Amino acid sequence: MEKSESIKELAIALNMAQAEMGGAVKDSANPFFKSKYADLSAVVKAIKEPFALHGLSYVQFPIEEDGRIGVETVLMHSSGQYMSQKFTVHLAKQDAQQAGSAITYCRRYALQSIAGIPAEDDDGNAASQQSKPAKQLSEANSKKLSGLINGDSELWGALCNAYSISDLSELRDAQVTEVASRIQAYRDRQNGNN
Repeated sequence: MEKSESIKELAIALNMAQAEMGGAVKDSANPFFKSKYADLSAVVKAIKEPFALHGLSYVQFPIEEDGRIGVETVLMHSSGQYMSQKFTVHLAKQDAQQAGSAITYCRRYALQSIAGIPAEDDDGNAASQQSKPAKQLSEANSKKLSGLINGDSELWGALCNAYSISDLSELRDAQVTEVASRIQAYRDRQNGNN
């Protein structure tokens, strides 16, 4: 983390803004868990007015470091004080759509974190599954899932949100059947084959 020499005024303003902020509203669908989560616009909406009232603002710059994509978020105060932090993830596939999805994902989590907004989405479901020790995803299963995703950036974004991943290698072999089943159900819904 980088910061100005002093962050006293920024800290006071952030404390006052946080006292006025609630959680971000769950308004986006997670097709893999058939549930809702708070997307980036809900996070921005939760902080916009309290930040403005207390002289706070932020910027988020897309970055690439060592093959990882993400953002650098800078929290600023009208006094000129600031704090900044980078957040990057690995891409499952090196293309513009995956980079865009990763940047949006990073923006949402970085902004929630820096503002102190309660995480009211469903990504914790996937995080709790990943905490169980299991064999890492084999190359064969990685190829299988890549084939099923077939470059569909919307599907990949939903998969990233559902399992809190940024790369297929973060999945485990024990999850492949479940993931493949969810991908098929997702494709059926997209094609109107309920």
